[in-house]
Amino acid sequence: MVCAALAREAGFAVTALTIDYGQRHRVELDAAAVIARQLADRHIVLPLDLRAFGGSALTSDIEVPKEGVGEGIPVTYVPARNTIFLSLALGLGEASGARDIYIGVNALDYSGYPDCRPKFVEKFEELAALATKAGVEGDPFRIHAPLLHMTKADIAGEAQRLGLDAALSHSCYDPLPGGLACGQCEACRLRAKGFAEAGVADPTRYA
Repeated sequence: MVCAALAREAGFAVTALTIDYGQRHRVELDAAAVIARQLADRHIVLPLDLRAFGGSALTSDIEVPKEGVGEGIPVTYVPARNTIFLSLALGLGEASGARDIYIGVNALDYSGYPDCRPKFVEKFEELAALATKAGVEGDPFRIHAPLLHMTKADIAGEAQRLGLDAALSHSCYDPLPGGLACGQCEACRLRAKGFAEAGVADPTRYA
């Protein structure tokens, strides 16, 4: 949501790409649709069921951790997810003539995912130049990650500055029936911490 608003602020028309990858927290698809109606000129929902691969608490029957994630990369990591997502966005961008791709990865207040690091974003932009007709012909893509070096408090503050209704967004990895956030998973904890540190009221509906 913040990325889309920042892209609009920078003067871009926004095409929102939502991947329906069979995620446990499917309520985020509904949230994306509501947000896209407000901020995007076009919204594409692309089905790509990563449950066929599994390997993550978000795409299989592995339990979502509720008391911290411990050491190493957590089980909520979806194998190569941001690489897959950016590859799809790259294909959409080349097909539609867009050359600026925004992604909301965050390297400060995050759960240790390898595909949220600055080096990943840098290297994917290099890949885009090598792997596409546009890149080879000198019309390169730019990967924008405006949240990369922000804390969750910074992001909450940006949402407020941009006049966004943060209640429309969704973070919880393991929502209850009806869409209530669990309040205990890592995503909920980081979200609540960000609002608290920003001094911004948290509009999230927690169980």
